[in-house]
Amino acid sequence: MNANNGAEGNMNIVKRICVTQAIAAAAALILSSTLALNVAIAQDKTFTMKMTLPTLNDPSYVFAKNYAAALEKDSGGRIKTEIYPASQLGSIPRQIEGTQFGAIQCALIPPEFFVGVDERFEVMAAPGLVESMDHGQRLAADPAVKKLMLGLGANKGLHGVALFMNAPSSLIAKAPVRRLADFNGKKIRVLASPFQTQAIARLGATPVAMTLGDVIPAIQQGAIDGAIGGIVVWTPMHFQDTAKYVTETGQPAVYAIVEISKTWYESLPPDLQELVDDDAAKEQSAIGPIASDIVNKARKGWTDTGGELISLPADEQADMMKTFASVGADVSKSKPLLNDAYQIVTAAAKRTQ
Repeated sequence: MNANNGAEGNMNIVKRICVTQAIAAAAALILSSTLALNVAIAQDKTFTMKMTLPTLNDPSYVFAKNYAAALEKDSGGRIKTEIYPASQLGSIPRQIEGTQFGAIQCALIPPEFFVGVDERFEVMAAPGLVESMDHGQRLAADPAVKKLMLGLGANKGLHGVALFMNAPSSLIAKAPVRRLADFNGKKIRVLASPFQTQAIARLGATPVAMTLGDVIPAIQQGAIDGAIGGIVVWTPMHFQDTAKYVTETGQPAVYAIVEISKTWYESLPPDLQELVDDDAAKEQSAIGPIASDIVNKARKGWTDTGGELISLPADEQADMMKTFASVGADVSKSKPLLNDAYQIVTAAAKRTQ
């Protein structure tokens, strides 16, 4: 090879290197510009969050309103919220399915109703866990409980963001239930959990799992004699027009869990994902005194409109708690995952007394 040929070859190599570098630089610029454009588009895009719940004017509804306002404010309007209380988007099972598949973006529902997703959701319905509203909120805020409950459903299309006590349980009925013996032979609506069905069965009543929207017609038609729920539901939803007697057993605590559609959540840019989580946590921390105030006002509202509040005699209330004492262990003992969850929650309940 002569010197000229060598020089030409080196020049060709240099040219190819330059061209390759130029192409790589251009590709990098295009990629960078595309990413920047995608980020800008994501930041400008508006995301709609439909929020569903079965109740109205109770702590869950107030939580939904406050959470919605916080998200819209903190996102600068990039998240637009719509609230659908009183099962406007369908029965509770339909609301849960809609959230799993992304047609609904947020659901605030008692965790027991998610038992078809994962049976461990029902663990908060174990009777005897908490002694008061304040204790109930402390239990919901316990790190081990939050990690457990908010993580359930992660592989079933759900992303948990908050848990709080909505109210103590009470029994609404057309005929007064003043003593434990009055439970005997009654057909009583419960939430969809063996923790509730076994507790009611131990009192001699027949438990009937039923969604909230079916309770009034069932009582009117005589299909059930009464229903377990919260005074924060009975008063604002005018149940006194159907049944005037409420027996305040206090057990179990009625919780609400806030579940986000995982499909929708993962479609959000990272900053909005963080906002959805952070604002929910802030509202959970704030809901405690609000929920207690709503319970007190609902109790007064019930009697102001002609309803009667009943307490069991102290000795019979104590007997009821003894009857309920082993329900949680008995329901969960043959189910390892449920038993593990029950142990986590009961240990936290003792820590937070």
